[in-house]
Amino acid sequence: MTEDELLALAAAIEQNSDHPIALAIRERAAGLELPGLTRFHYMDGRGASAEVEDAAVLVGNRRLMDENAVDMGALGEPAEVLKGEGRTVTYVARTGWLVGLVAVADAPRPTSAATIAKLHEQGVRVAMLTGDNAGTAKRIAGLLGIDIILADVLPRQKAEKIRELQSQGLKVGMVGDGVNDAPALTQADVGFAIGAGTDVAIESADIVLMKSDPYDVVGAMTLSKATLRKMHQNLWWATGYNLIAFPIAAGVFYPFLLSPQVAALAMSGSSALVAVNALLLKRTRLEGIRTG
Repeated sequence: MTEDELLALAAAIEQNSDHPIALAIRERAAGLELPGLTRFHYMDGRGASAEVEDAAVLVGNRRLMDENAVDMGALGEPAEVLKGEGRTVTYVARTGWLVGLVAVADAPRPTSAATIAKLHEQGVRVAMLTGDNAGTAKRIAGLLGIDIILADVLPRQKAEKIRELQSQGLKVGMVGDGVNDAPALTQADVGFAIGAGTDVAIESADIVLMKSDPYDVVGAMTLSKATLRKMHQNLWWATGYNLIAFPIAAGVFYPFLLSPQVAALAMSGSSALVAVNALLLKRTRLEGIRTG
């Protein structure tokens, strides 16, 4: 089978999927004539199957091949070599035989390394939660400086992995964009959805990154901390004012008393001070939020 025939066969199966690897295969196969298919079936976290020209075709990961007892033939060893180099390998099988491999290399977003470096400065540990193989995950983690690698995770296991981290006493923020990320976004203490992601992910998250830039996570955390700091300042000011003003008004420090006029003025001044202090939040420098 030629390279174009293999790509056309894989793209025909992947044309019903929105997975990033499926999108990459379809882009690579642009301009090729795709064969017709019937009986398409998607298998969560493994791949898909269909009948192409009366032949059963499987396109997916090694788990899917093993479940269907696909004969690896001479391609088994090259697949392991590619995975060892940090590539994500998609297997293409027809009638029980492996007929080809499609290797994809993940490319980090341009701001990912800067985001992780900034999070490390704030004492935040970064984990990668991925369905890719360990080799690919280690390659990307090495490039970006990721602390925790959770690879070969099925979509339905993502929320479970979040719970495991939380059981260790960790507060977890989850960044995701897909349908399969929705349960994990809900399970996390704070869910960050990528603005260009699916509607269900956006609905499940607490915060939406409208520019789809992971660096905005840093800005969201900076804004959250600044808001909480202002809340504490205003709470302490209001409490301190009342702790001092009430005893004076009650005559505890007689002959020092507050007249009703002075008390009303002081109360109004206190409310104005709290409001002005809250407005100063606009002057917070949000390093992570980019306007360009």
